[in-house]
Amino acid sequence: MIEPATVRTSDGELGELDLYLFAEGSHRRLHHVLGAHPLVDDDGRETGVSFAVWAPNALEVDVMIGSDERGHTGEGRFRLEPVRGSGIWHGTFTDVRSGDRYRYRVVGADGSVSDRVDPVAAWSALGAGRYSVVDRPAHHWGDDEWLARRGERLGAVPISVYEVHLGSWGRTVGASSGRFPTYTELADPLADHAVAHGFTHVELLPVMEHPFYGSWGYQSTGYFCPTDRHGTPDDLKAMIDRLHQRGVGVILDWVPSHFATDDDALVNFDGTHLYEHADPRQGHHPDWGSAIFNYGRNEVRAFLVSSAISWLERYHADGLRVDAVASMLYLDYSRNEGEWVPNAEGGRTNLEAVHFLRQFNDAVHEEYPDVLTIAEESTAWPGVTASTSQGGLGFDLKWDMGWMHDTLAYLSHEPVHRQWHHNDLTFRSMYAHTERFVLPLSHDEVVHGKGSLLGKQPGDGWQQFANLRVLYGLQWTTPGVPLLFMGGELAVAREWDHESTLDWSLHDAPGHEGVRRWVAALNAALSEVPALWRLDHRPEGFRWVVADDVRQSVAVYLRLGAEGDAPALVVVNLTPEVRHGYQVGVPTMEHSGVPVGGGWTEVLSSDDVQFGGSGVHNVGALVAEEAPAHGFDRSLTLTLAPLSVAVLTPA
Repeated sequence: MIEPATVRTSDGELGELDLYLFAEGSHRRLHHVLGAHPLVDDDGRETGVSFAVWAPNALEVDVMIGSDERGHTGEGRFRLEPVRGSGIWHGTFTDVRSGDRYRYRVVGADGSVSDRVDPVAAWSALGAGRYSVVDRPAHHWGDDEWLARRGERLGAVPISVYEVHLGSWGRTVGASSGRFPTYTELADPLADHAVAHGFTHVELLPVMEHPFYGSWGYQSTGYFCPTDRHGTPDDLKAMIDRLHQRGVGVILDWVPSHFATDDDALVNFDGTHLYEHADPRQGHHPDWGSAIFNYGRNEVRAFLVSSAISWLERYHADGLRVDAVASMLYLDYSRNEGEWVPNAEGGRTNLEAVHFLRQFNDAVHEEYPDVLTIAEESTAWPGVTASTSQGGLGFDLKWDMGWMHDTLAYLSHEPVHRQWHHNDLTFRSMYAHTERFVLPLSHDEVVHGKGSLLGKQPGDGWQQFANLRVLYGLQWTTPGVPLLFMGGELAVAREWDHESTLDWSLHDAPGHEGVRRWVAALNAALSEVPALWRLDHRPEGFRWVVADDVRQSVAVYLRLGAEGDAPALVVVNLTPEVRHGYQVGVPTMEHSGVPVGGGWTEVLSSDDVQFGGSGVHNVGALVAEEAPAHGFDRSLTLTLAPLSVAVLTPA
């Protein structure tokens, strides 16, 4: 048995405070003390590697060292020793170097023997048999300017998110050799595409190591290491660094809701249900066949919080989007009567998961107040984006699944039938400011037989493209942060296939190019018309002008900004009929204090010919006449283009 203070290295030093915080569940940087850490002398020469792993019920833990593909020939079996009473096993070995492959051989409490990848490995690989790799970071960051300004940008500039699955976004890069594109190969093409279309952030489907490619990363085994399908940890750092240097933020999907049950990873790690609940009514996820973390175990919460912090610290991520939050909050999620265990109060709320989510958000915001946490939460759970001090979960943003479902359902109807479904278009305003929302058109909407976004639209070819432009126009002008999955900007005709790639031949194809230009124009409009986003999350930022024109399927609303921002008038015609002489009330003075005279200008229209439209416009300066309408003293007489969204601002 060793004393905790005998390890001496900046990473790998396991002291009394580490043991205390780990047992308490409040350690935020286990990746500094658990896992494999090269030891170096004052001249930078490696002198060995420190290993530490949590396996409290194991009878024995050894490190198995093997040769790697880069010429390292380290071989052997090294015995770890328990660090008194902590459940952690530790050892430092001078014959091991960075780049060496390793696995833990764990003799479980029941005498079973299993070889395991390191739960806190900085680098794991999917070679001929999975293994972890001793990582010695070498990347030198060049994004100081980005990080210095990151906090200033929050709330000062609009956000729009481009969701990406790396394996299929750039599959053509490595298609000739049958391999995946590397992080470094993807860096500039992804930055080019995001910048060209005005997206401020890319959101990556989980890059954490996952053995089953078809899970898209949502069945993770590596909570501290990126998938090596695209290269090394340093390669991922280089990609994110490059995106930052090009002015693009990076949000990472993160999955603390469940984990893969591969028998060389976390499940039954030390011969017992260590990370997961033992009772399948609590520990088995019926939807995905995965294991559910035991959030009531202090060490598990510390493991997960440290995982989150590691992606912000090591990889400079600008945000974490937490997957499947609803499945964490409800003990009866996807379960029938008798298939779940009530909480201590007899209810269905997972009190331990709630505690963990609050702990996670507090830790992230205290350590990195300039990054975002985002919840994919599909129910009406109250206070997802309320602060933890107010009893909320503490997220910055929440996906609005209701907006997505209602809007797609509405637009799926033939225009002649939309008058009977107008409530699908307007209902969202009843709750739009109860949380701070993201408006997602994500990967989930274009898989499993759902078809593409273009394919969901009714009508002939022209109407399908026009409807798709309306969908994006609503998404960008409705209160909330727009998120679009890759391919949506190309108006791809086929549903997403992770084994394939995007149909880049559509980039400049008729109709498709127009949609792509429209997306870029909408992102540009966010910067040019601050009222379209500045008060996204406050009720005074939105006001209906026409919400009840059911017969003609027309909707008109005002977006109102902060003091000094001119208002924006959004006019939506949801039928293919051109409407002439349509009267719309407009303000002469709004709460922002900006004088609004009689002149208005159409600054954006999805029916513009450059976007593939028919070119019906309200040309030049439009004069608001002294004709009361919709609660205003003045009104405009407009021509409404077919199947269109138009934005007007005071001249």
